[in-house]
Amino acid sequence: MKNFVILGGGYGGLTIIKELLEGKIPSDTQIVLVDRSPFQGLKTEYYALAAGTVSDYDLRIQFPVSDKVTYRYGEVTSIDLEQRQIEFEGQDPLEYDKLVIGLGCTDRFHNTPGAEEYSCTIQSFSKTRETYLRLNEVKAYGNVHIVGGGLSGVEIAAELRESRPDLNISILDRGERVLSAFPQRLSAYVHEWFSEHQVETRGHIAISRLEPNAIFNRDEEIQTDAVVWTAGIQPVKVVQDLDVTKDPQGRVVLNEYYQIPEYTDVYVVGDCASVPYAPSGQAAEVQGEQIAHIQHALWKGEKPNPQPLKLRGTLGALGKKAGFGLMGKTSMMGRVPRILKSGVLWMSKRHLG
Repeated sequence: MKNFVILGGGYGGLTIIKELLEGKIPSDTQIVLVDRSPFQGLKTEYYALAAGTVSDYDLRIQFPVSDKVTYRYGEVTSIDLEQRQIEFEGQDPLEYDKLVIGLGCTDRFHNTPGAEEYSCTIQSFSKTRETYLRLNEVKAYGNVHIVGGGLSGVEIAAELRESRPDLNISILDRGERVLSAFPQRLSAYVHEWFSEHQVETRGHIAISRLEPNAIFNRDEEIQTDAVVWTAGIQPVKVVQDLDVTKDPQGRVVLNEYYQIPEYTDVYVVGDCASVPYAPSGQAAEVQGEQIAHIQHALWKGEKPNPQPLKLRGTLGALGKKAGFGLMGKTSMMGRVPRILKSGVLWMSKRHLG
């Protein structure tokens, strides 16, 4: 049997499996999904797990059951592109005929001293569980600081406000305003929401180092009881170690079929792929659909006809009752985008599960 190996059961990897199963898979080919966990974690909702407003169980999606799909659980340590082999921690290697790399991202600490040691994060299920424990052990009226005023930072700050109204919550960002990548009008709405809900937002912050219970804005010492780091991401180390061409963000540069040009038996999907969009679950799903269509065409001996990636927009939550969104050039604020985000979550659970 030929192994069509998919590394990572996230949005991209599961979308590829779903689309492949809906078509005809050659009788001599089996799909092998590799992941560290026996379920998908809904990463776009990790902020709620960290804040304690949803349970771990609520964010699990069971992997599909099919006689064409087998599973391998473990920690990938390296990928040998020349030998077509995956290395694992404490397990035998796995050979592949076709490979999809969808291992996601990890935090980028920008070489800030103490950042990795003294902050908590939400880039993996296990790290998010640890963040939940850390945040909910903070004593009443303690100080929690969110580093980074992008989508993740805004969502976790708002969710934590609903979960722990007793805490003093602050967002620290190097830019002038939160959600600096979004239109000014939308950013102003979010800033006003935070003002009404007693969440402090501070801009033009240059974090020089972290120490136990302290953040340093250049020489200014800011006392803290917990720090959540949401100030940047990068591909996981396994991808960082690959000797292939990458863009300035460290993502793998691909050909028109989302393959590594020097190794056309290898696709890359999601946060590790150099595509003209910021990493997101939606971008991974759309790219995953294209990769599945390309592979079906190749199995049929046809020339693939990939289509441009088109995203529907971005939705964010401000707790359970308010939200914001950007659909094309149209900003959305208030109850409607929050309802839409809940609907997207409902669809994800049934679409991927």
